[in-house]
Amino acid sequence: MNTETIQVGALESEAIYILREVVAQFEKPVLLFSGGKDSITLVRLAQKAFYPAKIPFPLLHIDTGHNFPETIEFRDRLVEELGVELLVRQVQDNIDAGKVKEETGKYASRNMLQTETLLDAIEEFGFDACIGGARRDEEKARAKERIFSVRDDFGQWDEKNQRPELFDMLNGRIDLGQNVRVFPISNWTELDVWSYIQQEQIQIPSIYFAHKRATFIRDGLIWSANDEVVYREEQEEVQERWVRFRTVGDMSCTAAVLSDAIDIDTVVDEIRESTISERGARIDDKRSEAAMEKRKQQGYF
Repeated sequence: MNTETIQVGALESEAIYILREVVAQFEKPVLLFSGGKDSITLVRLAQKAFYPAKIPFPLLHIDTGHNFPETIEFRDRLVEELGVELLVRQVQDNIDAGKVKEETGKYASRNMLQTETLLDAIEEFGFDACIGGARRDEEKARAKERIFSVRDDFGQWDEKNQRPELFDMLNGRIDLGQNVRVFPISNWTELDVWSYIQQEQIQIPSIYFAHKRATFIRDGLIWSANDEVVYREEQEEVQERWVRFRTVGDMSCTAAVLSDAIDIDTVVDEIRESTISERGARIDDKRSEAAMEKRKQQGYF
């Protein structure tokens, strides 16, 4: 057994402990599911944590309406196979109701608009714990998070009011109106996630593997040209390239990377050699130095 396998095994045990603590300490938890590798990993961990029973909480997808079709197809297939409850709430509904305003222009994205829809869903269903796949290595604002991260009755996060978590003691006590965001894979890295997917032979959406796609270059990043929701100027030339996606987000703000990795083994090898963060391909994180922190303060998970 190699060092990497031992490390992933320890991380799995920690995540399973956290998931069991969520069910023990909260009345109505939910798993926030995007169809990406991190939330897919959470689903596998939840399967293991509660086997042979079914996963004891629903999955919630906040659908921007601009998701990659491959991701939605995978989501629907997975929940059918597992027999778990899937709740979907649409950002478009809040746009239609005038609660949020659609962005326009070159860098328009619906990622920022997900927050309002998420907070509405938490209130609608009365969720007191929302399990998410955020990791500390992704972005510096996420590095400030605790595993049990308390949100106030407006859904907001205060980075200066974090609870200590010494000796793996997780405090789930909350006041009326508060809820907790839970991050069971907070201590994992991108490579840990991929190594776990490799070890467990977990199925993932096809866009994570290299495929030929119509693309164009903007700001040094590779954008999909297949979808009308992705803004493209006339002079931006479309070419077919072999690419894959390292992260799954709104199509309008998620860029691809050149790749010939067509299976899990070659993806893991590619990640080991990479010197660029996976969120380097997410344009919404580049709006400002504190873009993610601001979104978290407003209620983003």
